[in-house]
Amino acid sequence: MGSARTRAWIGGRGVVVDVPTVTSPGSGAVRPIQRGTIVDTEGCARMLRRLLTDRLPQRVRPMVIVAAPVLDGLAYRAEARTAVGVLRPRSVLTVPGARGIALAAGADTSLPLLVVDIGAHLTEVVLLCDGAVTDARTTALGTGDLDGRSMPEHLAEAVARMLTAMLRQNRSSVTVDALHRGILVAGGGALRPEIIHHLTGRLQAPLRVVPAPHTAAVRGAAKLLHAAHTHPSACGPQPPPAHLNQARPQAE
Repeated sequence: MGSARTRAWIGGRGVVVDVPTVTSPGSGAVRPIQRGTIVDTEGCARMLRRLLTDRLPQRVRPMVIVAAPVLDGLAYRAEARTAVGVLRPRSVLTVPGARGIALAAGADTSLPLLVVDIGAHLTEVVLLCDGAVTDARTTALGTGDLDGRSMPEHLAEAVARMLTAMLRQNRSSVTVDALHRGILVAGGGALRPEIIHHLTGRLQAPLRVVPAPHTAAVRGAAKLLHAAHTHPSACGPQPPPAHLNQARPQAE
C-alpha cells in the first residue's frame, strides 16, 4: 500500500490489483496514505474490502504479507495490521519493502546490498546485510513531485546525500562493498529514464534496475508468502519416518 498506488498479489493468480490508493473511486476520492504514512486507517480498510474481498476464497482465512516502509515501519505496521483485519486473515506478516525488492531481483541476500526505492512521494536508501536492514535513510520526495517543486537532478542529489551520510556513519567496509557491487533501483521512479540518467551521473556507481521495478516489492513479498506456505510448519504435525513406525523386536 503506497501513497500513490496499491498493489496486491494472490497465490496462484499473480498481481491482481494495481490501482490508485484512494478510499473510493471518483471525484470524492481521498488518499488514506501520504508519503509512506497511513493517515486514515479506516479508509485503508474500506479500500482493501472493496478491492480484495470478492477476490479471496470465502472459506479460507488468508495469510497476508505487507511490504512496509523501513523508517516508518513501526507506525505503518501497526496501522496496516488494523486495516488488513478487514480481510479476516489468519496471520499478518510485515516485511521491509527493500527486502522484498532484493528477493524479486533474485539478489544474493547473503552479501551486503544497497537498495534505492523511488516511490511517488517517498524515496528510501536501504543497506541490507544477510537480508536484514542495517541502515536506512529516507526523503519525502518522489516522482509525484517532479513536475512541481523538484526536478530529476534534485532527486538524484537527495539520493547521493543519503548515501554519503550512510558512508560517513558506517566505518566498516560493508557499505563500500555494497556500493561497488551495484545499487538495486526499484519503485516507479526506476521506470523514468531521466531519473536513472541523473542517478548514474551523480552516484558514479553501477546501477541495476530491477525487472518490473514498480511491482518488485509486492513480488518479493509473494516469494516470502510462498515460502511460508510451503514451510513444514505450515502443514501441521508431520508423521514420524516410516522406519520408526515398524515394530521393534522385544528384548529378551
